[in-house]
Amino acid sequence: MNKAEIRKLYLQKRQALSKGEVLSLSEKIAENFIQHFKPSTDQKVHCFLSIPEKGEVDTGILLHYFFEKKIRVFVPKIYRNKMISVETMRETTFKNNSWGIPEPESNEDAGISDFDYVITPLLYCDKNGNRVGYGKGFYDDFFTSLNSDCLKIGVNYFQPCEEIDDLREKDIALDYLVTPAEVLSFGLPSKSTK
Repeated sequence: MNKAEIRKLYLQKRQALSKGEVLSLSEKIAENFIQHFKPSTDQKVHCFLSIPEKGEVDTGILLHYFFEKKIRVFVPKIYRNKMISVETMRETTFKNNSWGIPEPESNEDAGISDFDYVITPLLYCDKNGNRVGYGKGFYDDFFTSLNSDCLKIGVNYFQPCEEIDDLREKDIALDYLVTPAEVLSFGLPSKSTK
């Protein structure tokens, strides 16, 4: 399937989930992320902010955990047509951008390239870590600025099934996918201490 077909299919699948299902599945994804990666104090996590109207995985659960454990949290912001990373605290104020995505009011790019984890939004991820997002390309560009040790982690309700027929050279694959059922690794040794 091509990206447009996959995007349409998985938007429909996501919209079919009830609010209760979104919350329950998001909790399982957060639990799997925490159990597998064991994020710790002073690590740096870049994490997208969910858009509830789009049925996205609720990253608020993870953000609460990160703040509790004193893990440094950075969130994306589109500024001058580029995605920057803004450090946030519990008290940071947000407002929605033109796409309805919550963003911090600050335009100060943290300028960090050595995140421990980048939790990435997506509509679909295949069995090789290739992702289908909303088609703007902001994350692929952002990934090129990161240190090679940074783990790019997608979160999704659905397991990889479809093949993506129209990958581009500039598409950058994820390192891991966290679903409610499991954590999939795409060619990297596991960081789990299980």
